[in-house]
Amino acid sequence: MRRPAIPHASIQTPKSAKEVITPTPDPLLSPAEAAEHLGTGVRFIRRLVQERRIRYVKVGRHVRIRASVLDAYIDDHTVPTLREARSAYRRAA
Repeated sequence: MRRPAIPHASIQTPKSAKEVITPTPDPLLSPAEAAEHLGTGVRFIRRLVQERRIRYVKVGRHVRIRASVLDAYIDDHTVPTLREARSAYRRAA
């Protein structure tokens, strides 16, 4: 009996674990979504990108920003309270 040259779809083996696409835990956000995440306007986000103050990803001609980059930006630009700033100084003995 002759075997078909192209196996039938139901006979094919399932994809391996490497071939299955899983959603990334760090989503790519559009400038509008990034602005909503930071609570600012889209213009501010575009200025950060233009001045290269935050990292971004180019997908074709579209700009996308990872959520972790925005979280790092918030952490880097958080101003400490006076109590935290004073605790860095030690009293003289």
